[in-house]
Amino acid sequence: MTDSELRRSGFKEKTRVDAARERLRESCSAHGRSTTLRISEADGRVLAEAVTAHRDVPHYARAAMDGYAVRAEDTFGASDRSPEVLSRAETGRPGGAVRVHTGSELPEGCDSVVMIEQVEELGTEIEVFDAVAEGENVGPVGEDVESGQALYEPGHRIRPSDQGLLKSVGIREVEVGEHPTVGVIPTGEELVQDDPAPGEIIETNGLTVSGLVRRWGGVPTYRDVVTDDRDALRAAVQRDLTKDVVVTTGGSSVGERDLIPEVVDELGEVLVHGVALKPGHPVAIGVVEETPVLMLPGYPVACIVNAVQFLRPVLSWVSGTEPPAIPTVEATLSRKVRSEPGTRTFARVSLAEGEEGVRTATPTRASGAGVLSSVALADGWVVVPEGREGYDEGEEIAVELWEWSA
Repeated sequence: MTDSELRRSGFKEKTRVDAARERLRESCSAHGRSTTLRISEADGRVLAEAVTAHRDVPHYARAAMDGYAVRAEDTFGASDRSPEVLSRAETGRPGGAVRVHTGSELPEGCDSVVMIEQVEELGTEIEVFDAVAEGENVGPVGEDVESGQALYEPGHRIRPSDQGLLKSVGIREVEVGEHPTVGVIPTGEELVQDDPAPGEIIETNGLTVSGLVRRWGGVPTYRDVVTDDRDALRAAVQRDLTKDVVVTTGGSSVGERDLIPEVVDELGEVLVHGVALKPGHPVAIGVVEETPVLMLPGYPVACIVNAVQFLRPVLSWVSGTEPPAIPTVEATLSRKVRSEPGTRTFARVSLAEGEEGVRTATPTRASGAGVLSSVALADGWVVVPEGREGYDEGEEIAVELWEWSA
């Protein structure tokens, strides 16, 4: 169907969310750029190269308990009734016992540690009440990590625990993928940045999307508002084809001023126009010169919903990895949530802790796609799948904490 036909008839058919996302996935390729960072700066970054350990951890045999380092054979036969008597010593030797603490280097000549609870100190001697085996209560060299051991593959997203492990194995720098770049283009002749006159609207979508891009690991370039003019829109898209992703906000539906899908189709190809989700079905997905172009709706909530569904995964895909799961919490619905069959619905909710730790989710009263406060003041949303007509009051549901995700 041509854009003019769409304009006359509206969206008679809408692509399912998963199918739209798959078409978008097929149009993306990893940018392949990388940079070297100190591990202290690498939290949240995606590895571009495999990482192996440079040294053993621990790099020395160490006591795993407080007690005395001994030769195991000197304790054989020790018991509560018949303790073995050893001499307190400063170095390991036959018949000797060296006081050690957890993490201490095991003295040369010793091969095990007797726990302090199994020892009675008698001046220059100790009595051992329990025999130990060779290696008992000792952390051997490489017990944690062995030198040359493979640790991480390309595409792994570094966490704080990874930073600690990398430092422990002697790694100071890692090669990570560069942050993907995103051109964010708000469109609409009615948009202004401040002091709106009647009929004018404060531009918020571009600002919001830019913030989400940064949170999701990208580098946004937040452009000035582009008016509803074919030439101006074409120039704006072409300018940002140097970016890894182009995102426009507004003008994605089928009205007379919704020109951006036609412009993108002239420059490249529109893969999807109209998706079966609510709010925000008038989203379009295209590609121009191998650059993904996301055309998000102008209503603020619809813009955010589609950014989470499509822009968030795109940033991972062009970085060479998969998007992490959005965190969820379980809650009980306090009111019914309705949904149109065949449409994936995102119902905004607020969360509250009740008696005995029971968490409830209450749908927001204001639910229109243009009511920005309904999502900004919500805690998350409930996703109603295409095969359901909604959820009933009292049902246990999962709430996506989309704004907590990275």
